[in-house]
Amino acid sequence: MITRLLVANRGEIATRVLRAARAMGVATVAVFTDPDRNAPFVTEADESVPLGDSGSYLRADAILDAARRTGADAVHPGYGFLSERASFAEAVLAAGLRWVGPPPKVLAALGDKLEARRVADGAGVPVLPALPVPGPGGTGLAADAAAQVGFPLLVKAAHGGGGIGMRVVRDPGDLADAVAAARRQAGAAFGNDEVFLERWLEGPRHVEVQLLADTTGRMVQLFERECSIQRRHQKLVEEAPSPAVDPQLRRRLGEAALAVADAVGYVGAGTVEFLLEPSGEAFWFLEVNARIQVEHPVTEAVTGLDLVRLQLLIAAGEPLPLAELSQVEVRGHAIEARLYAEDPAAGFLPQTGVLHRFRVGAVGDTGEPDVRVDAGVADGSVVGVHYDPLLAKVIAHAPTRPEAPRILASALAGAQLHGVLTNRDLLVGILRSESFLAGDTDTGFLDHHPPAELTAAGSAAGPLTIRLHAAAAVLAAEAARRAATTVYPAVPSGWRNNPSQLQRVALDIVPGQAAVLVGYRFDRTGALAALEVDGDPLPGPRLWRCTPDLVDLEVERIRRRFEVHRVGDTAYVDSPLGHSELREHPQDPATSPEWDPPGWKAPGDGSAVGPGGSGVDGGSMVSPLPGVVRRVAVRTGEWVEAGDVLVLIEAMKTEHRVAAARAGRVRRVLVAEGQEVTAGTTVVELEGAADG
Repeated sequence: MITRLLVANRGEIATRVLRAARAMGVATVAVFTDPDRNAPFVTEADESVPLGDSGSYLRADAILDAARRTGADAVHPGYGFLSERASFAEAVLAAGLRWVGPPPKVLAALGDKLEARRVADGAGVPVLPALPVPGPGGTGLAADAAAQVGFPLLVKAAHGGGGIGMRVVRDPGDLADAVAAARRQAGAAFGNDEVFLERWLEGPRHVEVQLLADTTGRMVQLFERECSIQRRHQKLVEEAPSPAVDPQLRRRLGEAALAVADAVGYVGAGTVEFLLEPSGEAFWFLEVNARIQVEHPVTEAVTGLDLVRLQLLIAAGEPLPLAELSQVEVRGHAIEARLYAEDPAAGFLPQTGVLHRFRVGAVGDTGEPDVRVDAGVADGSVVGVHYDPLLAKVIAHAPTRPEAPRILASALAGAQLHGVLTNRDLLVGILRSESFLAGDTDTGFLDHHPPAELTAAGSAAGPLTIRLHAAAAVLAAEAARRAATTVYPAVPSGWRNNPSQLQRVALDIVPGQAAVLVGYRFDRTGALAALEVDGDPLPGPRLWRCTPDLVDLEVERIRRRFEVHRVGDTAYVDSPLGHSELREHPQDPATSPEWDPPGWKAPGDGSAVGPGGSGVDGGSMVSPLPGVVRRVAVRTGEWVEAGDVLVLIEAMKTEHRVAAARAGRVRRVLVAEGQEVTAGTTVVELEGAADG
């Protein structure tokens, strides 16, 4: 029996485990690092213990000390961090605590992906050709191994997961750099830089099977999930069941998963992953995730089970309720979308900042039918550089597959996400795409369907949206000024005895679109008399209600409600038309007729203001985002060509290259390996090409 559970993790999975424990009457303890001190999960636990700096979720000693001081009798590791580290499981058990996960010997076997492949092969489960890469300096041996495996191939970390360190290599000339980069990332993330080469399969589906096993040897499989839509080898959209799996293939996959689990003596919740060839006739073992998966909610939705609750019962020594589990069937269809703070248009560059508003509905009460939100953030959360940029998982469950993506896309499109750029529009575009709706997906989905096109399709910010949102933002700001004034509060702002002139406000559309100019006028009764955008009147404007937060506006005999959230000079507007971010210029064009706002273009000239270019000022190469310098590839005085990598910045589990924008000699290197940098930090200065 578990009485007090310590959750050795953060974010949405910490919240998820805490919620399950509370429902079982188990007291809870959270641990947190300095960057997470104000995170929601910290206050959701009964008690919480600070660990130290950002890397402290990997400090087993600090976590065990927290368990000792709070009287915890069990540790749940979540996913990532120490969840699959056998040495941590051994230390937890040695301290007399219950470990919510597989035994250390199982973690040791499955945590080594090469050993896991040997286990699967021995159990009669097909595996792809693979070979280990010799230690550092063995470039020739790596080439020999690659020749045996065959191209194209994948360089993978032998320990750990989450897509970290993976590199696809099609050209033998790229092998050495790919191996070096994979080693570097794997060593930083998992404390072990061992990598191996595996044959790369073109266009497969990624399908996985959920397992549960208890300490008595009882074991069940809970059907498959499809996780083919990925970016950087990390999953974006998952669903259960797979649209490509029929009952016969489902049985074969389940039997293969159980064979692997039985061969290693598995205990707890886990997932066996497979690659399914495009025809669906053959599949190959990929790996075992010996922990709860990020995407476990879709299995919970279609089975009605609480997998975290079952994890805790298994860890407490209770047998699986086989009579209950044998009756479980797939009910309907569930789809999960991972909402990340990242910019798909910039190569999925992670984003940081303050999340001023996060509204996708409250957990368990979204206002949408069968929509669940597992979030690690809330209003005011700070999205930093230290951890994965996952904000939340949004899950829809429906009786049929055609219904599920419609429900999920609607929930995402209507979400209020203010302050940090997200991949929301990309997710909506995926869920509404013909290929996804037809079930035509594979691991190259985002290669066949460019993220920029899907993002544009998922965004409702067309010309009408921008015009009406800009008008709503200006009217809400006017209402705020009127509410704040103490002198003639009933008189509209800008009202004159001679009502011939409109009051005008210029707004920048964020990010990087053309500015708009809104003109409006109220009559002496306070009614809206005129409303225009970029000099074009909006037909038949009628203002039904206007507050600083809500504008109920009728245009062309269609009435719509616009929610406006203002932070400083920025207005976030959400409506049935979509969502917009607009920034008001501080100048007042009504009192400066010749005023031309910076970056504003006259209506009709077809120009647009884009984001700030390459970030290169003369010879200064800058970091595109906050992060940690993992490698400095050049030295002062060295000549570089355009495109040469100068510095590697790691942020949120991903490496980003700062490359030379032109040829030149390195004048100065301004950063060192291990140094933290902010977005816009100059990392290398180049002399001109003529200086070479």
